[in-house]
Amino acid sequence: MSNYLNNLNFPTDLANLNNQQLAELAEEIRERLVSVVSKSGGHLSANLGVVELTMALYCVYNPFKDKIIWDVGHQSYVHKILTGRNTEMDTIRSEGGISGFPKRSESIADSFNTGHSSTSISAAIGMARARDLLGEKYEVVAVIGDGALTSGMAFEALNDSMHTMKNLVLILNDNGMAISKNVGGMSQYLGKIRTRDAYISIKKGTKTFLSYMPILGELVIRGMHRFKASIKLLLIPGEMFEDFGLKYIGPIDGHDIKALRTAIYKARQMEDAVLVHVITKKGHGYDPAEENPEIFHGVCPFDSKSGKLPNNEGANITFSKNFGCQLSKIAKNDKKVVAVVAAMPLGTGLNDFSEIYPDQFFDVGIAEQHAITMAAGMAAAGLKPVVAIYSTFIQRAYDQIFHDLCLQNLPVVIMLDRAGVAGSDGETHQGIYDLAFLNHMPNITICAPCCVEEQTQMLLMALNNNNFEYPFVIRYPAKDRFKHDTSFVTLSEMIYGKGIFVNTENNFVSEDDKFDIFIAAIGSMVETALEVADILAFEGLKALVFDARFLRPLDYQSIKLGIQCSGCILTLEDGVISGGFGSSISEYLMENKFFIPVEIVGFPNEPVTQGTITQILHRYGMDSENIAQKAKKIINMKVNTEVVSETQIEENGEINDKT
Repeated sequence: MSNYLNNLNFPTDLANLNNQQLAELAEEIRERLVSVVSKSGGHLSANLGVVELTMALYCVYNPFKDKIIWDVGHQSYVHKILTGRNTEMDTIRSEGGISGFPKRSESIADSFNTGHSSTSISAAIGMARARDLLGEKYEVVAVIGDGALTSGMAFEALNDSMHTMKNLVLILNDNGMAISKNVGGMSQYLGKIRTRDAYISIKKGTKTFLSYMPILGELVIRGMHRFKASIKLLLIPGEMFEDFGLKYIGPIDGHDIKALRTAIYKARQMEDAVLVHVITKKGHGYDPAEENPEIFHGVCPFDSKSGKLPNNEGANITFSKNFGCQLSKIAKNDKKVVAVVAAMPLGTGLNDFSEIYPDQFFDVGIAEQHAITMAAGMAAAGLKPVVAIYSTFIQRAYDQIFHDLCLQNLPVVIMLDRAGVAGSDGETHQGIYDLAFLNHMPNITICAPCCVEEQTQMLLMALNNNNFEYPFVIRYPAKDRFKHDTSFVTLSEMIYGKGIFVNTENNFVSEDDKFDIFIAAIGSMVETALEVADILAFEGLKALVFDARFLRPLDYQSIKLGIQCSGCILTLEDGVISGGFGSSISEYLMENKFFIPVEIVGFPNEPVTQGTITQILHRYGMDSENIAQKAKKIINMKVNTEVVSETQIEENGEINDKT
């Protein structure tokens, strides 16, 4: 077996390798990828699919001088191996390790931070224009997938005077998939090009035949080049890319290193705006990933030899799975209920729904903005749309939620999956901003279940005919980590805009009850609140735990009761503090002149870097042990305040309102 990775200087030495050596290197890289991802988890299928493409790119371009932009960036592992980070690959996606996405702070070879799709063409145009205006000399290349090309942003970039661009190369990595199988008109268009073997065969065969007639053949070939557009129009539909002003090269076999090098070198020499259409296979070279590219897109640690994933039987059901099951039950009796996703039916738990109710299921591709406004149109016309999108991706549809849903008060249910800390995917994927940026919108309901039982009740409430008359957001993390008894959910009615006390007998609290501290939590942090209460109880302190359930509307009546029984409050949320759950409670306290000790636990307004969820929560003091220490400080602060108040009563005969 070759050992190129340890003995060569990359990417410089790539251009000196012959095609056989490059093929051996490709196999070595694939083994390295499987070894790393099987231990750390991460994005495997996409990286296996771009091994030859990345090698061919760096045979022609210098990533330390030229600007190579990897759209989305989850397929940049090979890029990292070939730009000096092979020895660091074992730390990828771990706390303090290298990122699973391109990061400008990590290497000058990472020319642009990516994490969300469809940004590369826009960034590349910006860099090319900056280069030309500043008179600098470097090449600009954007690598974009066919899935990312379904996004409106990619078309906005293509529409931005592409015919005026020079020295810009776009590599279309066409594997027929985003995360799940691609859908829509662009996918069908590319599918026709992929399968038009006739065009490639005629072009190749005719050229070979004419090459045997030196003089006449050369004249005919020149004439064929002049009539190339006419030939293509007969055999390839649309010619869309050339209509945008791009020179088109392809389709090229994305696992033929010789053909790739030739095509990419030709594109560079053209000194024009060029699109190189490359056909790759997701998971190429590793049978388990080839057979299940969707499952191995983003995968947890697994057995590298067999490809077998860990057995999660006995683990809590995920929120995504529960949502899909419950929506299927509801849709069985209500044909107005429809599901909408943006290229992620498996991740959002709707794969089974799509098969059971194909006429009530709509996958719009990587187009979150379109998903929301289309759902608004459905609601305006009498349907009950349920849109399932990851929290990190709903950011892309901010204006559509405000303008098309909230201002019209349209009944669309938004299921915000992967809310809270995303963990190893790092800054671009943390779902910690949603509560804050949705909180200030008009006519919106926002709730967060602590467990799947609450999620079910919230979904039923949102789709109830009597209540379904406003935008309704339900946000939740990937996994249900609730370990305490959930009988408080099943034994109590889910009431709109009302929370529940979860650690008292029959969930009841009276004004005469006394507690050392009131802990108000929302979503997954309710479990943490109960853990904190257990820690405090061990030290003889009594905490009242409140599951808020709703951020909008907020249950101020219960919050007021909890404060009256305790005299201080600790709030917990798995989102940014500014504008979120704790901030809303703090505003209420100030407006109503409750001058009591308050501690808001959440994330600061800063990028949250990668690590496990446990590591990140500990890093920000949001684990139960750290929060318990904060709770004790508040209790001590309350006691000291009470002593001051009693002293002032003795001296002044009255209580100062600000104590």
